Amino acid sequence: MNDAVFFDIMRQGLWLSVLLSTPLLGAALLAGVTVGLFQALTSVQEMTLTFVPKVLSMLIVFWVSMSFMTGALVDFFQAQIIPLVIGG
Repeated sequence: MNDAVFFDIMRQGLWLSVLLSTPLLGAALLAGVTVGLFQALTSVQEMTLTFVPKVLSMLIVFWVSMSFMTGALVDFFQAQIIPLVIGG
């Protein structure tokens, strides 16, 4: 394998990781902004109030988007990684 193929596979893998992490990070951002706004409006400064909604929203989004993530990873491995391993 030459350097161009290696760097192209790495670029595609990094882009796939960005694509797969976007829904989780978006859910954490939305939950954080919502809880932060709630805390600013009510002057409630509880640490678990920021942590628990973020974790719950990320778990729900992960559960909903798990089939998309699995499909994207399987497609990437079948199209890019496995042919390199078997010498194609």
